Amino acid sequence: MSSAPACDETRERPGLAVWCGGASLACWICCPLWALVAFLALPLGLTGLTRAWLEYRSSADGRTSRPRAVTGAALSLLGTAAAVAYLVFLGTHPHLPVQE
Repeated sequence: MSSAPACDETRERPGLAVWCGGASLACWICCPLWALVAFLALPLGLTGLTRAWLEYRSSADGRTSRPRAVTGAALSLLGTAAAVAYLVFLGTHPHLPVQE
């Protein structure tokens, strides 16, 4: 009997993928210290992508919301891609003062 309310509770709670993806993207928008943000946003984004994949797989059983999983994956992908792009940029430009 308790399994039905638990299922409704998981649908009402925001998914961890959305939180991690939003945090990884918000880091880029809110913090001007991008060299530090890249090392925070990358693990958050990868965690969000992993959770989004797990939530998407569990949406087939009806345990979670599929649009929420896709939203979390999109936010996480943007944050992770920005972190990787910035780290590649830093690696290809050795003359920047950040690396000294």
